[in-house]
Amino acid sequence: MIYFVPEADQHYTALGLDSGMMGYFSSRACAMGPVPAELVVATFYNFEPGRIRALVPQAWERTTAPALWHARLAAADAALARIFGERLSRPDIAEAADVLRSIIDACAPEGRPLFAGHLAQQWPTEPHMALWFAITLLREFRGDGHIAALTVEGVSGIEALVIHGASGVVPAAVLQATRGWSNEAWATAVERLQQRGWVDDNMLTPTGQTHRNRVEQYTDELAAAPWARLSDAQVTTLAELGKELSTAIVAAGTFPGR
Repeated sequence: MIYFVPEADQHYTALGLDSGMMGYFSSRACAMGPVPAELVVATFYNFEPGRIRALVPQAWERTTAPALWHARLAAADAALARIFGERLSRPDIAEAADVLRSIIDACAPEGRPLFAGHLAQQWPTEPHMALWFAITLLREFRGDGHIAALTVEGVSGIEALVIHGASGVVPAAVLQATRGWSNEAWATAVERLQQRGWVDDNMLTPTGQTHRNRVEQYTDELAAAPWARLSDAQVTTLAELGKELSTAIVAAGTFPGR
């Protein structure tokens, strides 16, 4: 949500950042501090590196990492208030935040740089923001593990996008455009995957699908530790609340084309 709501751009541009990707890169990376562009390339994984190298250093020249972190929290708070209003004050929000906070210590920070950076931040006090922060931590924990799984499989960032597009889940053109890759770089990545026998005619081959399934399974296994602490009843309750909240966020027009 925080990467799409207008409140985010409003808060980041108020700090002097350009509208768009400069705010995205720096506001997500800021939990790790004013890190160099190369670390953002490594942790974000599938964005065209030149785009990051052009924007991230400028962001740190215009503002600070702590200022961006507080702006990100303020943007999330404002967006949630706009979308949900009084719904955020119901007890199940606080209960869900407490449950998720209780499982975060099962997430080991070793080898998880984005998760570790976020873990170092102070927990918000308001229940709905504590819930948002817990979900953010779990998302970055899983994302770091996903990158680990891809690197074990010898898949680069752009190749991961080609495979994702070839699966049919998201159009390849959307993935290429939003991550900033040129037609030439994309075609070269497709050729490499064709040589490995994973892609044919812009579709996954059986071998490619087997690889993708293996990466997804490994990602799930690497992310499983915190969720294993929950009872079946807690899982059901969290799933129902998550579905309600995510449905409302989509219905508010948060994501283009959804």
